[in-house]
Amino acid sequence: MTEFQDMQFRIIDTPIEASATSAAHMISRRHAELGGFVAIEGRVRNHHGGRGVAALEYSVYRELAEHEGLRIVSDVAHRFRIPVAIAIHRVGPVPIGEMAVWVYTGAAHREAAFTACRAIIDEIKQTVPIWKHEWYEDGTDEWVAGTSQPDTR
Repeated sequence: MTEFQDMQFRIIDTPIEASATSAAHMISRRHAELGGFVAIEGRVRNHHGGRGVAALEYSVYRELAEHEGLRIVSDVAHRFRIPVAIAIHRVGPVPIGEMAVWVYTGAAHREAAFTACRAIIDEIKQTVPIWKHEWYEDGTDEWVAGTSQPDTR
């Protein structure tokens, strides 16, 4: 049975870059038995649904979000039998171009790491109580529902 020792879900209100880089470096060194590590960086774009985005802010119900996020990470890790599954989501104002979410997985083989990473990000967007509020260049704003479907506009 795979040992599940690096599973985390964290919510932070500071830039993700330093946390993610440090975690990835330390984890990959601890797991010499693993051959595939995958990271997804979700960055704030300057457009959504064909509209120019000027600013964005994430709001959270922290206690429930942390519980649900850890449940997702743990479930996916067990489902794909991977020992490394970590997700970090930033809340509060997140400037255009900065990372809003980071997911990192490690497995014996690349395919499991890729598949698990995608499953985690998709489930977080669908079920974790984190809400996205966008302000547009035209002066309007709206709350945006999470979706795993690509924005093709």
